[in-house]
Amino acid sequence: MKYRRLGKAGIKVSEIALGSWLTYGTVTEESSAQACIRQAYELGINHFDCANVYGSTPHEAERFLAQSLRPLPRDSYVLTTKAFWPVGKGVNDRGLSRKHLTSQLHESLRALNTDYVDIFYCHRYDPETEMEEIVSSIDDFVRQGKVRYGGVSEWPAEQIAEAITVESTLKTHPLRASQPVYNLFNRYIEAAVLPICQQQGLGVVVFSPLAQGLLTGKYRAGQPLPAGSRAATDSVSQFITRYLTEDNFAKVDKLGALAQEIGVSLSQLSLAWVLRQPAISSALIGASKPEQVVENAHAVDVSLSQDVLKRIEDIFG
Repeated sequence: MKYRRLGKAGIKVSEIALGSWLTYGTVTEESSAQACIRQAYELGINHFDCANVYGSTPHEAERFLAQSLRPLPRDSYVLTTKAFWPVGKGVNDRGLSRKHLTSQLHESLRALNTDYVDIFYCHRYDPETEMEEIVSSIDDFVRQGKVRYGGVSEWPAEQIAEAITVESTLKTHPLRASQPVYNLFNRYIEAAVLPICQQQGLGVVVFSPLAQGLLTGKYRAGQPLPAGSRAATDSVSQFITRYLTEDNFAKVDKLGALAQEIGVSLSQLSLAWVLRQPAISSALIGASKPEQVVENAHAVDVSLSQDVLKRIEDIFG
């Protein structure tokens, strides 16, 4: 495994990280999920991502992840969680208010069976909460020792810039992580998010680098969805099926031929393309089988020539 700094923070994270969205506490069998986590750790992956809303019920994925990580030394891995989305029917059971962030951080710490998380993300931008309240709340958590670094997920560049301005004014601990979606089919962060994160020292941890599995080759045009796959699971299929278009299948076929030509798997090529960006600290993968973790982890050893990068651009435009 290879490691990168989380932006300007001193902490280093594995280039491949293991995520929990749509997998642990949802559709992956417990024994398989635990095997994936053990395999990741054995390969040197030290970065495990979660959120309060992952799983079938709030905090379920956190509890499962805690159980799987319990035998491991706490200081040997980087553990993250998030808050923003609704966790109940109450008017304050959502958003980025100090009340909601504080209650959810404490609930997450209990579920994760830990005294602190390494990164605590604001899971989306909240236009109903003043930036001063958001930034000062995260700063309080850092000062209390319950959070090591604050982060944001899927925040537009303008709001990241606003948060940085408020940090400077209030003299708070700076945000050190941004978690957006990024893959060959979704490159919006290249225009503004990546540049401001690189300039201001936020490490970028991207999710869905394999486009919910499309860039693994498991889904094929004209073929039924694989039994047991996330796309074939009613509770999570809406996140995946939007990628399954004829045009996208055609691009994946061409990319697969290129991967075969240079002697790597389709997923390894796709992850190596993501990691070519120096501002990216980690690419978050999801896995339901240990062998998937092994295959994806080897992407850190794939170097892409300028010719290969140009051919990828020709495929995706």
